[in-house]
Amino acid sequence: MNVIAADAKPELNDSLPSMKIAEPNDAARPVAGQSLQQGKAGLDDALSVTPASSLSAKRTRSPEKESRITGQPGFVLHSYPYKETSLIVDVFTRDYGRIALIAKGAKRPHSRLRGVLQTFQPLSVGWSGKSEVRTLTAAEWVGGLLPLEKSALLCGFYLNELLVKLLARDDPHPVLFDHYVSTLNQLAHNEPAPIVLRKFELALLKETGVAGDFTICTATGQAVEPDHMYVVDPERGPRPARPADMSPQVSGRTLLDMEQENYADSATQTQSKFLMRFLLAHHLGGTPLNTRQILLDLMQL
Repeated sequence: MNVIAADAKPELNDSLPSMKIAEPNDAARPVAGQSLQQGKAGLDDALSVTPASSLSAKRTRSPEKESRITGQPGFVLHSYPYKETSLIVDVFTRDYGRIALIAKGAKRPHSRLRGVLQTFQPLSVGWSGKSEVRTLTAAEWVGGLLPLEKSALLCGFYLNELLVKLLARDDPHPVLFDHYVSTLNQLAHNEPAPIVLRKFELALLKETGVAGDFTICTATGQAVEPDHMYVVDPERGPRPARPADMSPQVSGRTLLDMEQENYADSATQTQSKFLMRFLLAHHLGGTPLNTRQILLDLMQL
């Protein structure tokens, strides 16, 4: 394994370029999604995203006063050009959350960073600096995961878009990081994508503190009844359904199954799909999920 070192940090403009989710190129090691190569140019445009939602912006914390970090597990969520030869890379790390790093010289034709800073590949990264955007000092490909291919690759982009839009920077979520690794592994092994994604979506909302306990009815304080119908208030949680409700109605059984990550029942699969779509739309504040639309078109998720 080789450690790739980066040079000193350049001056950063006040406003950063618009972001795009990065995707593996032919130099990636290993190369993921060979069967999608012909459609990648159009897919890259379709996967364009905007910076984190206003919800995340409100929760962004000032970076800790570290001077140098080494050997931190992480994944590239996306990257975008900075000046002529560099990249700004959005990395999801285990102990520091989502951080922005300048990878100086990464766009140069012979830069070894081009084959290392790829999405869905486990990395060991290092950086220095105290500002919101630090300087990448080292990146090492550590392996251990199968590459995502075909529809699993699209699902991976969907996960990354969720993290970019719902996670505040510098907000550690080690449990969510481990769930992300597990989700990538399940997708790579062709486990049912709808179930895998439902589990991750709920874990994301719970770990970021915007989803509570689905087993308790907030209106009564009592346990959810499997044979009753409920709606889930995005800010408060489950309550009994009413005839006039426009929100998705789900059975108590579905809510209990979701808490236990049990999606064996077809009704749970269907109801959880519409419930999570509703909750995510609320917490995204109307910001569209571009990758979800692609998945809806291709897989009817």
